[in-house]
Amino acid sequence: MPSPPVKVTLPVNPALQDDDSMLTRKFGHEVVNYYSGTRLNRYSFLRADAAFLRRAALAPAARYVALCNLSAVAVDKARLATFSYDDVKPLIGAEPAFALDEKTAVAQFDSTRTTPLVVFLGLVEGGAGVGGGGGGGTTPAKAADEDDAKTVEIESAAHGTVKAQPYFAIDITPRDSYKDVAEAFQKSFEARGWSIETNPRAMALLPEHASVYAQARSMIDWNTRNRFCAGCGSRNLSIQGGYKRVCPPADLNGGGGSGSASPLTRDDCPTRHGVSNVCFPRTDPTMIAAVLSADGRRVLLGRQAAWPADWYSALAGFLEPGESMEETVRREVWEESGVRVGRVVIHSTQPWPYPSSLMIGAVAQALPGGEDIRLHDGELESARWFTLDEVRVALARGGSALGGPPPPEYKDGDLRVPPPQAIANQLMKAVVEGKFTGASKI
Repeated sequence: MPSPPVKVTLPVNPALQDDDSMLTRKFGHEVVNYYSGTRLNRYSFLRADAAFLRRAALAPAARYVALCNLSAVAVDKARLATFSYDDVKPLIGAEPAFALDEKTAVAQFDSTRTTPLVVFLGLVEGGAGVGGGGGGGTTPAKAADEDDAKTVEIESAAHGTVKAQPYFAIDITPRDSYKDVAEAFQKSFEARGWSIETNPRAMALLPEHASVYAQARSMIDWNTRNRFCAGCGSRNLSIQGGYKRVCPPADLNGGGGSGSASPLTRDDCPTRHGVSNVCFPRTDPTMIAAVLSADGRRVLLGRQAAWPADWYSALAGFLEPGESMEETVRREVWEESGVRVGRVVIHSTQPWPYPSSLMIGAVAQALPGGEDIRLHDGELESARWFTLDEVRVALARGGSALGGPPPPEYKDGDLRVPPPQAIANQLMKAVVEGKFTGASKI
């Protein structure tokens, strides 16, 4: 008998815990979706402080989450594994290359020298970490005095001393010159009983772990996809804690290897001229919408051929240049289903690390006379109008992730919907609860 779907309580942002602001009283409580709500302070202004990064990386309190082929090393289905610097030292060395200042890193660039990618995720202030083990990883349930033992005072160049617990992500995918070391590292954590979670879309991680994973996966994916310069095609270099890539003007490999007195001067590249040409991480804005019928009594849902039987979700699609998000909703809904949409209202957003999207959730309403379904672009196998009661029952029965088991009470032919961790579920919930029709009592 299949296991029931994993139930996950969505995060609550501490800043919103007791929120009774003017905006909340007017518009309702802010929705914090799965993959967001991180407890990490990213400290983006410290990424260029190489000395700070080095101190943070080598600190006893530092924790590393490890990804292999973008899948996380996990203690179990709910918790990421975390590692200490001593654990990952065989991979990154005593003097981590990612903690070099930009000028030095560019001057020492050798296109043949490869080390595992490391990304600075940020700092957890107050001591309560988000790790699930490894090197003494902490959890929010630890006592305050023990939490303090998991923090470190780190001196920065221009922003004083920061007391917090540093978090990094490391790509342990066996490749290049460190293949053997990465494979040995994998055997070491497997001996602890940990494993690589190969179905990340199951969305079974605890919310605070999921938000860390989302950041780590997106950043490692971006760096991996952009190892060659878009301006000239040459190998480029990851700097500033993994959040910037540059195209060095010279390559030590061309002059006979590292330490050579005569490095190879590379051809000029447009990315070296003007900040707008430097390679920074990208996020793809994507609309996802629950579409109400003109009379407000039905919801438009669609399904792709590869999805499980009876599994339907809200319609989604990418923003195109020169469009507003409202225009994207109207265009995508019409292209995928033939339904013409009028008013569009933004509900909430969700980071979606597959590979690096921002899902912008909306509720929209079809125009009178514009509800006939016609699958223009062939992206969907089916699109259907469901009554609010049908959707309400499916939500109450419980959603299920792609690849996961159906809800226990599911019978063939019943509507299946995504789990609460997916923003599509939250959009359907908002609609059936009447929050966008004036009928809500919540």
